[in-house]
Amino acid sequence: MSIDAIEGEPLTQESRADGDLIINDFSIVVATANGTGSQTSNLAILRALFKMGIPVSGKNIFPSNIQGLPTWYHIRVSHEGYTARRHTSEILVAFNQATLVQDIQTLPPGGICLHNGDWRSVPQRDDITYFAVPVNEFIRETGMKGKLKDYISNMVYVGALAHLLDIPLEELDEALLFLFKGKRRTADANMNVVRAAYEWAAANLPRNHPYRIAPMNETEGLIMMTGNEAAGLGSVFGGVTFVGWYPITPSTSVIDSLEGYLKQMRRNPETGEATYAIVQAEDELAAIGMVVGAGFAGARAMTATSGPGISLMAEFVGLAYFAEIPAVIWDIQRVGPSTGLPTRTSQGDVLFTYYLGHGDTKNVILLPSSLRECFDFGYQAFDLADTLQTPVFVLSDLDLGMNNWMSEPFEYPAEPIKRGKVLTAADVAEHGFARYKDIDGDGIPYRTLPGNDHPLAAYFARGTGHNEKAVYSERPEDWKNNMARLTHKFNTARDLVPGPVIDEVEGANIGIIAYGTTRPAIDEARDRLAAAGVATSFMRLRALPINDEVGAFIERHENVYVIEMNRDGQMHTLLRSELPELATRLESLALLDGMPLTARWIVEAITAAEEERPRRRQGAYGQGKRGATELDLPGDGSLSSGNGMPIGDSGLTDMGHDGHNREVLMGEIR
Repeated sequence: MSIDAIEGEPLTQESRADGDLIINDFSIVVATANGTGSQTSNLAILRALFKMGIPVSGKNIFPSNIQGLPTWYHIRVSHEGYTARRHTSEILVAFNQATLVQDIQTLPPGGICLHNGDWRSVPQRDDITYFAVPVNEFIRETGMKGKLKDYISNMVYVGALAHLLDIPLEELDEALLFLFKGKRRTADANMNVVRAAYEWAAANLPRNHPYRIAPMNETEGLIMMTGNEAAGLGSVFGGVTFVGWYPITPSTSVIDSLEGYLKQMRRNPETGEATYAIVQAEDELAAIGMVVGAGFAGARAMTATSGPGISLMAEFVGLAYFAEIPAVIWDIQRVGPSTGLPTRTSQGDVLFTYYLGHGDTKNVILLPSSLRECFDFGYQAFDLADTLQTPVFVLSDLDLGMNNWMSEPFEYPAEPIKRGKVLTAADVAEHGFARYKDIDGDGIPYRTLPGNDHPLAAYFARGTGHNEKAVYSERPEDWKNNMARLTHKFNTARDLVPGPVIDEVEGANIGIIAYGTTRPAIDEARDRLAAAGVATSFMRLRALPINDEVGAFIERHENVYVIEMNRDGQMHTLLRSELPELATRLESLALLDGMPLTARWIVEAITAAEEERPRRRQGAYGQGKRGATELDLPGDGSLSSGNGMPIGDSGLTDMGHDGHNREVLMGEIR
């Protein structure tokens, strides 16, 4: 399949001359330096477009330092409603001289470059249009000094873009007022610069380019926020009463937002005292210890962290699994191993969290892909943890957690809080109590909480071997029986966790399995493939352990591609382990470069795999894994000479701006 079939021909100077406008169907990349306040400017543009009724998405690609290093903010405008990252951006706002050469190189032919006109030298290309803005002139007029100059200079490109793209000033004014939390004076100080730049641009910059914004009515009734904010709000609705945590990117804003919501909604109405506790521990080890202790005491307890924090939590998670103590752990995934890329996204913790804890351990995992699911899983995770008496992980990622997304408003939970099998003193008096005995045949025992005043209600929550009555035991039969019951409980969880979402197309031989934030790119890629006559079915996993629907879906499709953002195809590995009889139907398409997937990459990866499948069946490549580089998949491009791709269709365009080679693991060759 050609690249043109995926996203169309690059715009050329000739097509520009036809006078055809491209309305609400392009991407903007804003290149600045970290710590200069550009986030407010970028969010003002994003929110203004959203309030104009236009489907948008914003992705902040920022470095892992406080300030000074390059950062890029990508805004996608899509009248079709697509929110996945695009492989290229037609509009460049170049306000970082350190990356100017690379940024201009990545523009596709026909693109436009809005840059600081005070720079002496700007690389020239004859297939893009330049717009220079005298930034220092506006700064001098404001009288701002120090860091405030950087903040104000960013408002210059907001005003210039407003003119070039037809963004109404009143929409930007409302957006700034929202971002500054109703502080009219602060909003006006910034808006004055926006207005001055707009007026200057209207007088000096001809709109000899095709890109325009026009109002739509596709976002009415929608909300916009980050996944971490939605997770915090959902946790409040789940009845969280204790939070133990330690700051780590990209999870910190889960707790920041949670604290803000709790201050509003969880205070004693008579005394004003908080009915919750948030404790910043000295490290993640202490944080999870506090959470497990609070869970044992009956609190709805949670933490939020990322991969390195999960590493420190392993022993306490194993204790909670074996002693059967509820806890909720949000893992906002970033790129590992080690410190890795702290500000880039991945799905690299799937296997780690699924088996976290030494010995034979398996954990329940929820896999949100949207704001709505971040909210829903925020409270459902507590219900599952209490019902199953076990740690429950929620695996989000940096893209979903820290970036702004559109969503339908959240619905109030339809069911009351589920505390699971908790015995009162009267229950103990009537039925007795054996902490780890399977009474109901589902593997889930009954528990009591501290404060139960029946003399038989107390027990010792052991991490060591124990029998049904929580008495220390090293008897082989007690150990085997307890582990068999834990396995049975885990199998019970298969029908309690959220099931997969399936979109099945009649007659499709190709199946796709994925989870989390790969969904927007897959939705778009499936539309592109369908337009080219390639039908696909899609199953999105929402939780682990899997249920019977997963195996049934695989059986109904000849080829099933497991698409994910990690190097080794972790979900592919897990599915092959759980369903060995179906392993030969599964093929891994995994990419880890720190960036959200694009529809373009998915289309090209599936197309390449389908073309190779007959040769693999004939044994052309033998056994083992085959690495397909970006040269094999021109949809993600490279800068290698002779690859037949235009400037701008390169790996640099994919938000990395570093030109590194990438590898796509195409799964095991059978």
